[in-house]
Amino acid sequence: MRQKPDLSFWKLWNLSFGFFGVQIAYALQSANISRIFRTLGADPHSLSFFWILPPLMGILVQPIVGTLSDKTWTRFGRRIPYLFVGALVAVAIMCLLPNAGSFGMAVGAALIFGLIALMLLDTSINMAMQPFKMLVGDMVNEKQKTKAYSIQSFLCNAGSVIGFLFPFIFTAIGLSNVAPEGVVPDSVIWSFYIGAAILILCVIYTSVKVKEWNPQEYREYNPVAEEKEVSANWITLLKNAPSTFWKVGLVQFFCWAGMLYMWTYVVDAVSETVWGTIDPTTDAYQEAANWTGVLYAIQAMGSVVWATILPRFSNTKLAYSVSLVLGGLGFLLIPFIHDMYGQIVPFLLIGCGWAAMLAMPFTFVTNALQGYGHMGAYLGLFNGTICVPQIVAALLGGIILSLVGSHQSSMMLVAGVFFLIGSVCVFVIQEKKAS
Repeated sequence: MRQKPDLSFWKLWNLSFGFFGVQIAYALQSANISRIFRTLGADPHSLSFFWILPPLMGILVQPIVGTLSDKTWTRFGRRIPYLFVGALVAVAIMCLLPNAGSFGMAVGAALIFGLIALMLLDTSINMAMQPFKMLVGDMVNEKQKTKAYSIQSFLCNAGSVIGFLFPFIFTAIGLSNVAPEGVVPDSVIWSFYIGAAILILCVIYTSVKVKEWNPQEYREYNPVAEEKEVSANWITLLKNAPSTFWKVGLVQFFCWAGMLYMWTYVVDAVSETVWGTIDPTTDAYQEAANWTGVLYAIQAMGSVVWATILPRFSNTKLAYSVSLVLGGLGFLLIPFIHDMYGQIVPFLLIGCGWAAMLAMPFTFVTNALQGYGHMGAYLGLFNGTICVPQIVAALLGGIILSLVGSHQSSMMLVAGVFFLIGSVCVFVIQEKKAS
């Protein structure tokens, strides 16, 4: 077996550049879905149910994309065809979803339309997102994987900053941030339009710049016999998965459950804590929603900075755990800061945890998977450690919200506790050192 060559910075950059556009789409979804559905008329106690679809589609789509792309060899590549098709579908849906309240439908019909559009959007985003992780697993050697995933994390957070700021920026330049009851404001609609255009341009760039290995080259660089690659089903793969796969998954459970509660309730939490309202028909609520987008962007910028610090830790597990502690403290602070600018501090801390969540799990797992084969299938299955906790959290969201007094800001305390538990679970991981 040949050693995978060291790749230049720009080759590592090109492998992940399309992720910038995908992440703009994902950021627009994350920051605006609760806002859209609350505007359409959804009740806060049922709001978390709308968040079941994104992780549910992820847990279905990503293993399928991973498994199929493991067996796909075309003139356009192995992973890139799935990336390109997913991006095209995402672009179409991004032009429809924010218009759910603009077609003259009743509240129930508008919510159902939005729900179907959200399902299709998340399916396509997952289809476009997963190939980037697989490309790194396929083509980057172990000693460069941390660097490759750090670049991916940087692009991810840079795309997030753009996506999160779009409604705020478009409001500042004159687009309306208010609309008739049940209709999504123009500032949000145009954010999705521009995000869709950037997404397809970024994906085209990666598709043109990256040349995947052909089957012969792939076998030369990856230590797995061809018959082993085609023999196992998902259940067999999970039974044979290295223990690191499951131990990292335990950490993932608490972290992603916490993030789900952030995405679901943070607009209402900030509006409630700083503006004193959770009524989506008010100007104050829409202003709070725009400011939450700015806070999301600050979180992403904090992640970019923290991602440059993470490689300086000599102990990777310590870096992971410390990052999650900082993120947990950020969540715990949100309900107690009543100044809009003061909210910057907790979101910077949350960014530290987010940076570690994006980069470190895949470093641990892809190193542990060397020699196992089925890299795409395993990374697709590992996505279950992102999706399952979100599904569980979404199902329990209304119950937990009632238990904490129906205050959305209290859900940030729940998220913070989850992150602190995850930080402790990091130390059960047995790290395989890169060669």
